[in-house]
Amino acid sequence: MRIGDLAAATGVSRRLLRYYEEQGLLRPRRLPNGYREYSAVDVAAVRHIRRLLAAGLPTAVIVRFLHCVRDEMPLASCPEMVTNLRRERERIAEEIGRLETSRHLLDAMLDDAG
Repeated sequence: MRIGDLAAATGVSRRLLRYYEEQGLLRPRRLPNGYREYSAVDVAAVRHIRRLLAAGLPTAVIVRFLHCVRDEMPLASCPEMVTNLRRERERIAEEIGRLETSRHLLDAMLDDAG
């Protein structure tokens, strides 16, 4: 399938699909005329990429263990992914803590302001 077909199948724009390719997340086959050719595996990969991005992981982290989800491997068989997911969860928890502190300080200032 061509990039337009992949965009339609995944709901992801062509521009974003090209960005994923630039980041090494997608590796479509190139036809002799230079067109990209995608497969059903790429449809699944894009869905996994979107899910991981929505969970807060940057593309630099995703590219290191995308092979774990591309092949539908269970997480237990890919310890580097589990490690990265735990690290990202901890980072998010710390950020939530900072945001809650900020909210409490703003609440206190607003209370003082009347």
